[in-house]
Amino acid sequence: MTLKRSQYGLVGATLLSLTSAAFAFAPTNDLSLLNTLERGQWNLRAVGAEAPLTKICLGNPELLTQIQHAGAACELYVIRSTANSVTVSYTCKGQGQGLTTIRKESNRIIHIQSQGIHNNAPFSFSVEGRKIGPC
Repeated sequence: MTLKRSQYGLVGATLLSLTSAAFAFAPTNDLSLLNTLERGQWNLRAVGAEAPLTKICLGNPELLTQIQHAGAACELYVIRSTANSVTVSYTCKGQGQGLTTIRKESNRIIHIQSQGIHNNAPFSFSVEGRKIGPC
């Protein structure tokens, strides 16, 4: 009987440590990195290109996570968040999904890599964002 109790105790302790480890590595829906970006007019241009791809007025920085699905109501899930980058997976019901990584160089310069499906077609792009002034 003592052997069985110790075996159950060992199994219980193992399960508890595995559960604790799972919570330690679980993503935290932390988008605080985006809140450190300066608000205002931003240029987004394809990496290696001279001309801006688009200009945006950055009010809600979460919109940078779903550039290809701008204006769509999407569910966001933060996969990874560090001091200088955030990776987000998102799904837009009936319109597709995407995976976006935003790397912050400074409060005025970012790098965005995004790929996914939009209206049943694949997309993939890398852009650099620079704040250029007020909106």
